[in-house]
Amino acid sequence: MTPALPNAINIGDRPLIMGILNVTPDSFSDGGSFMEQEHIADQVNEMLSQGVDIIDVGGESSRPFSDAVSVTEELNRVIPAIETIRRLSPTVPISIDTTKAEVAQKAIAAGADIINDISGLRFDPQMIEVALANKVPVIIMHMQGTPGNMQVKPHYEDVIDEIMSFFKERIAWAKQKGLARERIIVDPGIGFGKTIRHNLLILKHVTEFKKLGCPVLVGHSRKAFIGNILDLEVDERDTATASISAYCSTQGVDIIRVHNVRINAQTIRMAEAINKVS
Repeated sequence: MTPALPNAINIGDRPLIMGILNVTPDSFSDGGSFMEQEHIADQVNEMLSQGVDIIDVGGESSRPFSDAVSVTEELNRVIPAIETIRRLSPTVPISIDTTKAEVAQKAIAAGADIINDISGLRFDPQMIEVALANKVPVIIMHMQGTPGNMQVKPHYEDVIDEIMSFFKERIAWAKQKGLARERIIVDPGIGFGKTIRHNLLILKHVTEFKKLGCPVLVGHSRKAFIGNILDLEVDERDTATASISAYCSTQGVDIIRVHNVRINAQTIRMAEAINKVS
């Protein structure tokens, strides 16, 4: 069984629901929806009432071909959101979705519990120091390239093998720096430098990543590969997202990162009930 993570984030028999709170004007799914504090509070209250386990706050879009924002702009977006979450719930775990060490540090000071770094601790050399100083878990995600170029002809000889090699190198590097394996979560990075086939192969073979001895997170919610396969617009992809969530629950995935907490929480609860009946 995968070890429990610190800060009351307990890995159990079902995937934890990580609800997405994007405080950005340009995210691919909900860009601009949660920029005002009143809207943020409404969304947080809704997620809390629907059974969210972790809330992931992001202030910089990582959609394909997106542009970076300044540290100041990112902080202006995420810190008020984290403070709002903490006002509404003192205990719900919060992850800060950032590649910038300064943003991570100030987010943790404001109440965040987890660093979610899509660069896998590669973009900012100080990120590992922030993680160590604050003793927080870190989500290491695989991405081929950067958000600005990751979807320009992504190519792998063996996508699963190459992602596994990436994780092995990153985990070894992080451990050498002093970050315990028990504080590392791995995310194979669906949609981040992958084709439709790559994404499907990741899902088909997602149990391979359990061999790393770390919790596995899958972020599939409303992604473009769903729209391409089913010819659906972004706001029409929740049912397909939930079907993938149900599949993940049968494959030992520990955390699913989703936009619609209600439908995915219901999906996971039903899968859990079926799994437990005797």
